Amino acid sequence: MNDYHLRVTLLQTHLYWHNIEANLAMLEEKIWQIGEETDLIILPEMFNTGFTNSAAAFAEPMNSKTFRWMKQQAMQTQAVIIGSYIVKENGRYYNRLLWMEPDGSFAFYDKKHLFRMAEEDKIFAPGKEILIREWKGWRICPMVCYDLRFPVWSRNRLDENNELIYDLLIYVANWPAVRSAAWTTLLKARAIENLSYVAGVNRVGEDGNGIVYEGHSALADFKGELLFPQTNQEAIITWTLSKSDLQSFRHKFPAYLDADSFLLG
Repeated sequence: MNDYHLRVTLLQTHLYWHNIEANLAMLEEKIWQIGEETDLIILPEMFNTGFTNSAAAFAEPMNSKTFRWMKQQAMQTQAVIIGSYIVKENGRYYNRLLWMEPDGSFAFYDKKHLFRMAEEDKIFAPGKEILIREWKGWRICPMVCYDLRFPVWSRNRLDENNELIYDLLIYVANWPAVRSAAWTTLLKARAIENLSYVAGVNRVGEDGNGIVYEGHSALADFKGELLFPQTNQEAIITWTLSKSDLQSFRHKFPAYLDADSFLLG
């Protein structure tokens, strides 16, 4: 049984409204405040602007400012860094989560479920495929905010080797305070039903639309238990996950073997 450990850093912070330069400078400072080695740094959704539909004003092409900033941060920290921002590609706008590795290798996931109550679906194009990346002996599946409400999309399925496709499920978010109870409940539910660690990173503060965010970033284990107390203040939290603990629990309680099979349409 593999005893891989993964050090995960959740960066819960306020965001400057519609100010890319200020956010990148602030986040760079906070990344250097981590103060210990880490393998994975998780930023909130739309970390360089705050959650906005002003895509035409703030979208960037791939390999532009924010992309290069993430590449530099990953190289300097020797950690994977992830977070979403607005990307324009082939005439469409995407709420795109970028996965950036220290050597410059990268991948991305486009938010599948667009938040219609804020008319995100009228501005952005939806993604079509989930993303699974391997890092330090872990399989990791990152998603974005509203995706959390859709368990079929987040479902941990078996691969061709009869192994679960991910060990850590991640949600980056701008999740409003008014729905904080749903945030925590759904994070725990996704962990329980998928026999996986689940991380959720949310912002704090108030945005330019007057929406308040209380953070409550969380890390749940495979039993749905929160690994540290949630807070509504800015916080930088690094936690070490155990692969052997995860594998041991899956061996003792292999509920996934009785899961219903299905295909995503």
